[in-house]
Amino acid sequence: MRRFPLAGLLLISLLAALPLSAIQAQRAANNTSTTASARATAKASSAPVALSAATLEAAETITAARLKEHLYVVASDEMAGRNTPSPGLDATAKYIADKMAALKLKPGGDKGTYFQRIELESFKADPSKTSAEFQGRVLKYGDDFLTGNASGEAAGSLVYAGHGYVVKSKKVDAYRGLDVRGKIIVVSSGVLPEGVARGELKGKAGEGNWEDAASYARKNGAAGLVIIPRNLERVFRIARYLNNTGSDSFKPTRLEASATEGVPTLIPSAEIAKLLFDREQVTGEELIRNINARQPGAAFALDTNKRLSFKVTSNTKTATTQNVVALLEGSDSSLKKEYVAFGAHYDHVGVGRADKNGDKIYNGADDDGSGTVSLLALAEAFARGPRPKRSLLFIWHTGEEKGLWGSEYYTEYPTVPLKQIVAQFNIDMIGRSKQPGDTNPLNRDLSGANEIYVIGSREMSTELGDLSDRVNRSYLKLDFNYRYDDPADPNRFFYRSDHFNYARKGIPIIFYFDGEHEDYHKPSDSPDKIDYRKMERIVRTIFVTSSEVANAARRPLVDKPLSDERAEN
Repeated sequence: MRRFPLAGLLLISLLAALPLSAIQAQRAANNTSTTASARATAKASSAPVALSAATLEAAETITAARLKEHLYVVASDEMAGRNTPSPGLDATAKYIADKMAALKLKPGGDKGTYFQRIELESFKADPSKTSAEFQGRVLKYGDDFLTGNASGEAAGSLVYAGHGYVVKSKKVDAYRGLDVRGKIIVVSSGVLPEGVARGELKGKAGEGNWEDAASYARKNGAAGLVIIPRNLERVFRIARYLNNTGSDSFKPTRLEASATEGVPTLIPSAEIAKLLFDREQVTGEELIRNINARQPGAAFALDTNKRLSFKVTSNTKTATTQNVVALLEGSDSSLKKEYVAFGAHYDHVGVGRADKNGDKIYNGADDDGSGTVSLLALAEAFARGPRPKRSLLFIWHTGEEKGLWGSEYYTEYPTVPLKQIVAQFNIDMIGRSKQPGDTNPLNRDLSGANEIYVIGSREMSTELGDLSDRVNRSYLKLDFNYRYDDPADPNRFFYRSDHFNYARKGIPIIFYFDGEHEDYHKPSDSPDKIDYRKMERIVRTIFVTSSEVANAARRPLVDKPLSDERAEN
């Protein structure tokens, strides 16, 4: 149920206390041109949409059978879970590109191809050549410490610098009165200075208004860096597991600072962290809480008699991955310079731990095979149907599961001007339905057969959200669930898929999502469990909604720009 804003509740209370004649008089007094305009706007925002017969006919070419045909290829064992990077992901990219070529959509990638290439680097410590010693105690890699990616050696006494930030505009300096030259800086990660929002830390550290611990250490001659994460024991446990799997941790080179430019970095176990802070007379989680509670002015030298030395030797690997990008040019000579964008991530998590049936391939049929094939179906329908006035931009993003790589890369290095993208429709998991009588708690939040979570439709543009509602009510009447638009939602889905990187750049978005379920990130997320009829209705709805945007006289108004804090959250 929609809650009334506080002002609305107060007005209702005041009116309830007035006699009828006073209420009528008040209504008459409020009957101004402004009120009339507001009423007209409200009426327009709820009015049905007159959908063209040609658009509806084109929408009907999107069928459950066609979606199923595509998905049994994309989520097949032959694609081996579509990890980033992997041969299976590359094969999926080729499948998509071949379909776009057959439709005669224009390549939107590099050098006249459908592929926007992304170079990757992996820096991984070599345990046999990585060592550490504290106060004469030889530390064991993987049990007592882990490391960052940068190769190098560090030795010296320790200084603690709290959160480790310098923010000039806020007069924040974690190192005030502290000489770090030749010393090892110890900082608590994941803690911002008091009064500093994430959105204020723009650009790269050290290139403008702010420094983080790594950039400060480089510039000021520190020997090395010790990082103590907020949830040290959990982070250490996960990092140790990832190191033990032998998998490579690739990062896009143009989005990440190269490890060759970094500072030798050590992450201690909780036990070793306690030894570093022995003078603090705290242990375990209490130590971590106290460290992370420190604010500016907390810098101090640890026991100068204590010395830490460590050596990091990293092995380097390189690879490439790609976004797949296709364009359909609009029919209007002026409006075709603007774009309606569609996005889905075609990667998943690859091959991993076997389930009880011995299956190791994480097929990712719903996450996000469903979105991947939905874009294919949309491209097919638009290519065959009446061409809209605005151009259409189809992007299959890579590396979403690694941290929204593909969408971040595209929005940093776009192949069309970002300012010309009027809206972005993101499809990430739309293929599953909660069955009647399902009591599995893992399916508690799974949407029903006629239901879909719609996220962010009014986050930046009331107009876009209203249009989405009107089209739905005029067409297939899906049950739109706005539960995850709540800013207090602990799942934070608004930040967890590729649309977020477009929203950060000022582009209004709509994100379609069916909810997490029992097969999320498991080998059992297979194409036989998909509700293809539900997918058909959702993709048709997206087609009709985006057609309205693509043919509108003007682009959706952004009346609520994303705040800096929300954009960098």
